[in-house]
Amino acid sequence: MSVEKVKAYFDQFGLRDKIIELDESSATVELAAKALHTEGARIAKTLSFMVGDKAILIVTAGDTKIDNAKYRHKFGCKARMLTAEELDRLVGHAPGGVCPFAVPSDVKIYLDESLKRFQTVFPAAGSSNSAIELTIPDLEKYSAFTEWTDVSKLKEAAQ
Repeated sequence: MSVEKVKAYFDQFGLRDKIIELDESSATVELAAKALHTEGARIAKTLSFMVGDKAILIVTAGDTKIDNAKYRHKFGCKARMLTAEELDRLVGHAPGGVCPFAVPSDVKIYLDESLKRFQTVFPAAGSSNSAIELTIPDLEKYSAFTEWTDVSKLKEAAQ
């Protein structure tokens, strides 16, 4: 199970106990925000894409979506999300639990500027019912990110 890989990953930093395992699903921003009693924007959702023949992960704030023009400008291609099979094979996490921890070293991780608004955020921790609360400097440290990027935009308010 992917959450076990993430727990083992955090063992090296003495942070296994910071992983929150929930009784309910946290597979979507809305479910995670409800389960963690926080605003959806603070859920650090990890999105997976193919760039050429490589998988990449982009961690964004929960109230954003990918801006296709910014993405194309940054990566030189149209955004194509990974399928569930590709996620498992290339990243090692299943949908709902994708996170920037315990992933293969050839998977580049980008942190989106939208996260910088918050003191702490809640990325998943390898399963559809887990998370970990991290400061932005800790997210940088433990995600082994490649760079900060700006490829998102705020979602329009739902009516």
